[in-house]
Amino acid sequence: MTNQHQPRINAIATAVPQAQVHANYADWAAAQLGEERQRKLLRRMVERGGIAHRHSVLSPEEARLEPGTFYNSGHSPSTSDRMRRYADAAPGLALEAIGRLPELGDVTHMVVASCTGFIAPGIDQVIARKLGLAHHVERTLIGFMGCYAGVTALRSAAHIVRSDPSARVLVVAVELCTLHMQQTGDLERLLAMAQFADGAAAAIISATGEGLGLGDGLSATLEESSELITWTIGDTGFAMHLSGEVPARLADALSDSDLQQDLLEHGRGKAWAVHPGGRSVLDAVERGLDLAPNALDHSRGVLADNGNMSSATVLFVLERMMADRPPHGIALAFGPGLAMEGLRFGWTDAD
Repeated sequence: MTNQHQPRINAIATAVPQAQVHANYADWAAAQLGEERQRKLLRRMVERGGIAHRHSVLSPEEARLEPGTFYNSGHSPSTSDRMRRYADAAPGLALEAIGRLPELGDVTHMVVASCTGFIAPGIDQVIARKLGLAHHVERTLIGFMGCYAGVTALRSAAHIVRSDPSARVLVVAVELCTLHMQQTGDLERLLAMAQFADGAAAAIISATGEGLGLGDGLSATLEESSELITWTIGDTGFAMHLSGEVPARLADALSDSDLQQDLLEHGRGKAWAVHPGGRSVLDAVERGLDLAPNALDHSRGVLADNGNMSSATVLFVLERMMADRPPHGIALAFGPGLAMEGLRFGWTDAD
């Protein structure tokens, strides 16, 4: 992409908390299941999930799920308990990612995606105040869209730059998924929770300098899929339902001739920044689009090192791709619905 005033990602930076929650998760989850057959299945599925590390804003003791701590005290933490943790931890993790950007510059707009917590004043205000941003900086907050909100944030920033080529947009995605683990005897829900982790990403989008140029967006929603992925606010946090049917339904949808033609017309042999919703999701995308075996290496690497960090995850994938300077590519993410949001990209040299 070499168009003048082409919106582009100039830089991406990421951050994860210190504590690790993955190592002891299988034992904690298995203890909630009544049948030994289910316990064995859970451990086997977690081991095969392609995840080595998941980070959490919980304390090291809490993340190890030790007795008497946040998730192992005999009762499930309330939604208000979890929101207090979000208010305390989310701004700091977001600022850590922002602080790793090579240059913040004169930000004119900020787009924040965060789906795992609610506070007012909003996290966008908190971040802007702590950064000392000017009062005229325009803020947009994207909430509760789920894993594809990272793509939506980038698309929103690109639209801002197209309408105002002098704009410099700070995009932030911060998610604290481990605040919403649930105590349940439902195997499917426990397996879904085995994928989620905490993380934050920040990016600068402008119309100048080199970077990943941002092109057209795309959206698709599967028919009769509203129950496949849901994200419900309850008395004990946000409860995620991720049906085991998702990978097969996703592969079938991507195999659809019209959608596949639209994607592959612009994506055959090119870079794929696919949100790693799980190993089975990546396998489904690879199968549905008939991609090369190494096409999703960056996505699989992010999944292994960090797990699924909801909206922030696709930015982690794109961060790894920046060094490759891919001439053409497509970013895809999936979320409640089952819905897909996408964005075309390609390396753009400095004007």
